[in-house]
Amino acid sequence: MTSLLDTRRVFVMIFAIGLFAMAARNVTDPDVWWHLRTGQLILQNHAVFHTDPYSFTKFGQPWVNHEWLSDVVTFIVYRIAGWAGLIVVFAAIVSTAFMCVFRRCSGPSYLAAAVTVLGAIASSPSWGVRPQTFSLLFASLFLLILERSSAHENLLWYTLPITLIWVNLHGGYAIGIAFMFLFIVGNLVDVALGFQKWSESRARLQKLVLALAACLAIIPLNPYGMRMYRYPIETLYSSGIQGYISEWLSPNFHDGMFPPLLVMMLAIFVAGAVSPLRLRPAELLLLATVTWATLHSARHIPIFVLVAAPLLSRLIYAWLFQNRGATFPAKPASAIPILRLSNGIVLAAFLAFTMIRVRQVINGQSGAETRTFPSAAVSFFSNNQVQGPLLNYYNWGGYLIWKLYPDYRVYIDGRTDLYGDAFMDQAGATYNISNSSWREPLVRWQIRSVILPPNTALVSALRCQSAWKEVYGDSQAVIFERDQ
Repeated sequence: MTSLLDTRRVFVMIFAIGLFAMAARNVTDPDVWWHLRTGQLILQNHAVFHTDPYSFTKFGQPWVNHEWLSDVVTFIVYRIAGWAGLIVVFAAIVSTAFMCVFRRCSGPSYLAAAVTVLGAIASSPSWGVRPQTFSLLFASLFLLILERSSAHENLLWYTLPITLIWVNLHGGYAIGIAFMFLFIVGNLVDVALGFQKWSESRARLQKLVLALAACLAIIPLNPYGMRMYRYPIETLYSSGIQGYISEWLSPNFHDGMFPPLLVMMLAIFVAGAVSPLRLRPAELLLLATVTWATLHSARHIPIFVLVAAPLLSRLIYAWLFQNRGATFPAKPASAIPILRLSNGIVLAAFLAFTMIRVRQVINGQSGAETRTFPSAAVSFFSNNQVQGPLLNYYNWGGYLIWKLYPDYRVYIDGRTDLYGDAFMDQAGATYNISNSSWREPLVRWQIRSVILPPNTALVSALRCQSAWKEVYGDSQAVIFERDQ
């Protein structure tokens, strides 16, 4: 019991609990709703979907639900423990991913924790109850395995079962494949430039190549088979996804979300300049790749953090403890019992704080839903039998699927890959009245009702159309019906 309360153990436990408290947040992702519905229907039907069941615009067309297993897991957790279960489980996944980062950081615990916290803050806008969280965890595990495999080569075989699970949870499995490829290329460059000897690297490289080949061979072991090879590439090059989903845009450093990322990028640049440590070409290759990906799309910020945080800690550690000769003060032996008692009190207090914090988040879930989604407008739909087909706001499609399907099918939802770039462009033009063909979807799909935010350009236009009648309105949503 006494060893459990030594200072370093207590520090690590408090740090892990703190990460969990940071990661506990309300469920507000607009896609969580169709994930829940899909998980429910997969369990009911004992089969995954291969065609779209939710929209009237793409109904029956091929749909690659690369997140099918995430949908099932999410719904099972929700059915057993409700929103509280989802908040706790996904917070635990995020905190586990960053504890892996902490383990990979160099130097004393407080330095590793400080760098990890900076990375956590930088990536926190991407956290939540969403399938991408599984990719964050598995990408973190992949990096831990790849780095530790330099001393324990057989660790590389753990990438196979992880890949098998990952490819069924989320299309982000390609991140792990990319990491393995970059480690192979980086190690070859290190050998070519004399940073490593071929005799010392050959056995590990051979196993790394074999592990990569095996992981690539495993990818088709999913309900969509060979199609999953192409899916990540198609997503990366979709103009609809890049143009209409904010997290796929380049980070705007004038936005309040991104200064921590800028701090981390500047810190690693400055630390690289002042530290006596010089990163190897393999490390620079990996860092340069994830930096480019992050500057291209904010969605990749968590991946940048996974790579950059341990490198930053190594650079700072070398600067502080090698260049400046800093040392740790020794603790007097007589103070240890008092320290352990103090540690126990602090740990208990922090546990109590975290429990209160998580409980507040759980209790606030209902309010977060009503603030983020048109719950009152959806109730109006249900109670007044508003006629369809309905044209809905993009971010509300998933919510309507959870609340109104199968009585109503949606015009659009968050499955951008299903709808395609041309459809997304037309939907954007209709919402914003940005070209002369904005009426085309209303006519083509014989739209009878519309639900949109009040400040949408289309709302202003419909208010001027005698054929449309506003039947409901509040601060969140407006509903129009077409007159007979």
